[in-house]
Amino acid sequence: MNYFTPSNFYWLAQSAGESAGDAARETVEETRDIVAKISPEKIALAVLVLLGTYLTLKLIDQLINWLSERIAKEWRLRVKQFLPFLRMVLLTIVTVFLMNLFLNLSRDNILAVTGTVAVALGFAFKDFASSIIAGIVGLFESPYRVGDRIKIGDHYGEVISYGLRSIRIQTPTDNTVTIPHNKIWTEAVSNANAGALEAQVVTKFYFAHEVDLDLVKKILDRVAQTSKYTYLKLPIVVVMEEKPWGSLFRLKCYPLDARDEFIYMTDLITRAKRAFVKHNLTYPHLFNPEIFPETEA
Repeated sequence: MNYFTPSNFYWLAQSAGESAGDAARETVEETRDIVAKISPEKIALAVLVLLGTYLTLKLIDQLINWLSERIAKEWRLRVKQFLPFLRMVLLTIVTVFLMNLFLNLSRDNILAVTGTVAVALGFAFKDFASSIIAGIVGLFESPYRVGDRIKIGDHYGEVISYGLRSIRIQTPTDNTVTIPHNKIWTEAVSNANAGALEAQVVTKFYFAHEVDLDLVKKILDRVAQTSKYTYLKLPIVVVMEEKPWGSLFRLKCYPLDARDEFIYMTDLITRAKRAFVKHNLTYPHLFNPEIFPETEA
């Protein structure tokens, strides 16, 4: 007996069409349930809220920076570290307000919206979402904070801003570099001071093999102790390493403020070289890029 008659096929097609139509209608109804009625007043209010949020963020940035520069130096970085938390709190409050304004946030609707946003972010804004998540993780793990001197990849400088998606660092050449937070997943982060006001400065000096080692160490130690930038409560160390071309000395000490890193290094080199000239200390005689590379650590 043949059950697949034309009338049967028509009935199946009609049933499928009705099912698809019902599903479409249910989807439209669910969307209407989630999205609240949009009016010109709501749009105007949302624009005002976004404008106010932008101005408030700028005000918070300026206020925190102004306050941090006018209090005791040892409290400067601690005050600046409030900046990312304040920005995060403000953005969270504004996001919730706008969602309440345009969406009917019942429990079921919240789950639906959350799932939809998660899928959208996962496919369309993968890197953006990754940076935001890394930024939130960074608030708790603290690989860097505002005021820290860090190196990520080829970029080194002071963290001057901690945003939701990225940080901005100011390099020694006064350039501002924006780095997304998701770099912490794939690249090492070198932090020179990790929230402290001081950061170790390593200054290199090069001499011939026949140099008076004790005299060099004495001069370097004295130069560091008498510098107006040196934080004397932290150790001053002189270490030496023998190279094929001569002797490499490293003077390790701390400035009072990590911001003075390069001024401090210049002061140490200038005053040390004056002492070296007085004592006629000899420098390496031969320069060969193969045995004396510029990239020596």
